[in-house]
Amino acid sequence: MLIDDHPVVRAGLRAILDSFDDVTVVAEGADGADAYRAVEVGADVLVMDIQMPGVDGIAATRDNTAAGGPPVLVLTTYDTGHHITDALSAGAVGYLLKDAPEDVLHRAVLDSARGRRTLPPAVAATLAEYVGRAGHAGDALSRRETEILARLATGAGNRELAEHFVISPATVKTHLIHIYQKLGVGNRTAAVAEARARGLISG
Repeated sequence: MLIDDHPVVRAGLRAILDSFDDVTVVAEGADGADAYRAVEVGADVLVMDIQMPGVDGIAATRDNTAAGGPPVLVLTTYDTGHHITDALSAGAVGYLLKDAPEDVLHRAVLDSARGRRTLPPAVAATLAEYVGRAGHAGDALSRRETEILARLATGAGNRELAEHFVISPATVKTHLIHIYQKLGVGNRTAAVAEARARGLISG
């Protein structure tokens, strides 16, 4: 069963998958909530996007797994560490990017249907790097540091940060130094980019 909010993407995926002798697309859905019909339509595997209106792919995967539904193969354009860990934590057995070759998609669908873990080398490398960074001692940001990062992402300068949080400019600089150290970066632009990649702030 294909779950993706873009009709053109679903049509393309269906054409590719139906071209394989051992794969048949039994149903489609445009919202994560449609995944709840997977058992009803007799799907052996769910091929699901992450970002969709309504119920997103992560929530749908979590609910499907809790309900004992078919295995989920996430197929998405998002290649960041936190998206991969969120999907796997929700119960997905595989994670594949939409630019994967057709033969890789074919094998991933078959393996996922059998409950086998499917993580292409590039995805596995991203996951390992992300987990490694997250596991470093001292990497956890404090609540105030996260709040400062969120304001930093709006383009706020040191003076604006000091006024907003009612702290001195010197304290702002100290916070920024700690943030840079914990994220392993050297400036505010890189800090914001890294925080977004780790899912610490939105945007």
